Amino acid sequence: MATVLVVEDDEYVRSAIIQELSRRRHAVRSAGRALDALREITQNPPDAVILDLGLPDLDGSEALKMVRSVSTVPVIVATARDDETEIVRMLEAGADDYLVKPFSGDHLNARLDAVLRRSRAAGGPSVLRAGALTVDLNRREATLEGTPLTLTRREFDLLAYLTARADRVVSRRELLTEVWQQSYGDDQTIDVHLSWLRRKLGESASAPRYLHTVRGVGVMLITPS
Repeated sequence: MATVLVVEDDEYVRSAIIQELSRRRHAVRSAGRALDALREITQNPPDAVILDLGLPDLDGSEALKMVRSVSTVPVIVATARDDETEIVRMLEAGADDYLVKPFSGDHLNARLDAVLRRSRAAGGPSVLRAGALTVDLNRREATLEGTPLTLTRREFDLLAYLTARADRVVSRRELLTEVWQQSYGDDQTIDVHLSWLRRKLGESASAPRYLHTVRGVGVMLITPS
């Protein structure tokens, strides 16, 4: 069971989501406006937020930015906007997942369970270390030999995920599922982000120090000896 905040201005949709989540024994609170939701998140932090983008007082994308400035609570964006560019923009802005309306109760609960699992798994150490590499999960900062790394949100998520699993192979499918929150996708997306990360770590695919490709399997972040 989890405490879920539903941020939705349409009373019918809000009621349907609340009913479905309550049926799964979640404790559900709701808000019809972005500012009310922000107040709830800061005063009574939920375990997860389901956020509509078309709110009456503030666009959901702006609300998401404000949420991310005060909280790391998992956020599932639920909206009728199905443009791929918009989906990517929301994920890059800090959403943990994205649902396009209409969706089934089973689909909603499967996505909610997934983000809750990731959030609870992240309840381990807040600072990860591998050799001279340090990743601070709470501050979302990474340093190499004491020098801060300038990383995009996705680069940080990828580096943090691999560092938390240092010295073991992580499959590309796992990266797509857990870092990109996609059940399928193009391996080239992973390759591009790994290339950018390697550059910022001062290494290359042909001369890796931390990020090693395991051909036909995935990627392994190795702690230098």
